[in-house]
Amino acid sequence: MLSLKRTCQVSLLTASLLMGSSLVQAAEHQNVVINFPTASASGALYAVGAAITHLWDEKIPYVKASSQASAGGIANLNLVAEGEAQVSIAISSNCYQALNGTDSFKDFAYPDLKVIAGLYFNPNQLVVTEKSGITDLKSVKGKHFAVASAGSSVYGECANHFTAAGLKFPDDLNAEYITFTDAAEMLQNGTLDGAWIMSGTPASAVTQACSSGSKLLPVDDEILSKLKSQFPWYAAYTIPAGTYPGQNQDIQTSAIKMVMFCRGDLDEQTVYDLTKTLWENIEALGQAQGNLKGLKAENAVKDIANLPLHKGAERYYKECGVLK
Repeated sequence: MLSLKRTCQVSLLTASLLMGSSLVQAAEHQNVVINFPTASASGALYAVGAAITHLWDEKIPYVKASSQASAGGIANLNLVAEGEAQVSIAISSNCYQALNGTDSFKDFAYPDLKVIAGLYFNPNQLVVTEKSGITDLKSVKGKHFAVASAGSSVYGECANHFTAAGLKFPDDLNAEYITFTDAAEMLQNGTLDGAWIMSGTPASAVTQACSSGSKLLPVDDEILSKLKSQFPWYAAYTIPAGTYPGQNQDIQTSAIKMVMFCRGDLDEQTVYDLTKTLWENIEALGQAQGNLKGLKAENAVKDIANLPLHKGAERYYKECGVLK
C-alpha cells in the first residue's frame, strides 16, 4: 500500500497532467495581496505567521503576502471579517464563535469564515507557586490569579475551566488582568499565586516562572470530560516531563487547535496554492519555526470543531488522499 506522502505525490502528479500544474496556472493568475495578522511581535504566533507568509511570497508568483503584529485571535477574526486581512490564525474555539455569532462575536457573526488548515495544539498551562497551596482548579478560589485581559481568548479559557470546576468566575478569584510577561514576573517575585497561560510549549513565561519554583497544575479527567461534553473544540494534551525547569513528570492539560482561516471570497485557485505550498514545504517551515515542526497534512482536518474548509483547501486534501 502506498504511504500517504507517496499517495499525495502520485495524485498531485496525475492532477497536474490532467489540468496543468498549479505553477502554470499561477503565472496566469491575477495578483493577490494577503495580509496576515498574527499576535504580539514578541510571541510565537508572530513568528509562525512571518514564516508562512515569507514562504507564500517567495513560492507563489502572483501572491504578495505579509504578516503584521496584532492583538491576537479575536482581533484577527474581526480583521478578516471586515476585509482588512485575508488570512490569519486563531484557536478553533474563537473561529467557531465567530462563525456562529456567539460569545465575543454575539451580533457580529462571520458566516463566510473558511478553514485552510488545522495546525498545532495550543495548550492551557496553569502555573502556580508552591506557597499558594493551590492543588487543583477548585483551590484557586480566593487566590490572586492572572486571567489575562477581559474578553480575550485566555479569559474565555479561564471562564470555561473554572466554571467546570464549580467556581463562579471571575467573582470567586482575586483576578489580575495582565499579560503573560507581567504574570511571569509577579510569579517570580512572589506577588501572584498563579496564572493562566495559553501558548505552545515551551512558553517563555512558563519557563521563567518555573525557574523560580513555580509549578504546572494538571487539568484532570473530570474537568476534561465536562469541557468536551459542552464544547466541540477541546482535546486532551500532555506536556512531557522535562519541558520546564523542575517538571519531573508528564502534566495532562486541555488544548485547542490553532486554525489557519481565510475569507470565503478568496478564489479557489489561490487557496489551493496557499494550502499546497504550505504542506509541500512544511518540513522546512518546521526547521525555521518550532511550532510548525512535525505537522502533517492528514491532521489538518482533525480537531477543528467541525469548521468548514475552503473549497481550495478541500481540493488539495482530496488530491492528497486526506479526504475522500
